[in-house]
Amino acid sequence: MPKSKTSTPGQRPSGPAALTLGDLLKKLSQIKAVHLIYIVLLVAVFLLGYLAARVQILEKNQSLSPGSQQTGQAPPEKVDVKEGKLPILGKNNAKVTMIEFSDFECPFCKRYFDETLSQIIKDYVDTGKVKMYYRHFPLDFHPAAMPSALASECANEQGKFWEYHDKVFTEQDKIAGKTTDLINAQLKSFAQELGLNTSRFGSCLDNAKYQANVDADLNDGRTAGVSGTPTFFINGNRIVGAQPYSAFKAIIDQELK
Repeated sequence: MPKSKTSTPGQRPSGPAALTLGDLLKKLSQIKAVHLIYIVLLVAVFLLGYLAARVQILEKNQSLSPGSQQTGQAPPEKVDVKEGKLPILGKNNAKVTMIEFSDFECPFCKRYFDETLSQIIKDYVDTGKVKMYYRHFPLDFHPAAMPSALASECANEQGKFWEYHDKVFTEQDKIAGKTTDLINAQLKSFAQELGLNTSRFGSCLDNAKYQANVDADLNDGRTAGVSGTPTFFINGNRIVGAQPYSAFKAIIDQELK
């Protein structure tokens, strides 16, 4: 008769009946882990789909937003800017009006003066196509800006605004960053070099005779949206900064058509 098998202490039983509680817990944890992975994958797929849809919506909105390069988009609106009281450079019947808001101590304004202005005058002002207006926009952090603006108005009183304008920008380094006394002395020296009546000029500058004119330019500039110098309006088309000649030419030529 065969002997029955008995387990000895410390030996694990074999067969279906030998499944322990630990084995069951392990199998259950494995099943839960698989389910958890499925859930995570489903959530990930949903999020990816949602994000893709959002990207498509944003791209569509971007293509329709102002400033996009869509065919048939309306050009920027022109700005209505007053011409000011200083004498024009050019002919009154010129088709294109160019208004500059500038600061005599601004280095970018000097760059425009040095690199671009003379070419515009040669190609468009001297040929009767463009008339130019200068308007004051002295910035607070340029100590020579306001005195220079006032001095140019005093020069205009004696019929030499544009000559004084050119003198100040040509020798801007003599006033930029200087003290008030040195600035005023240099501005009076410019007047003497241009042959102005220095006594009349000095009194005009010392008494800030044309402060109201400069303030009016500042206010009109702010109304037109000017925040820095130089800022130009070419038949109302805004152009900001010391742009190259080609940038001005493109707008002027368009307005001449």
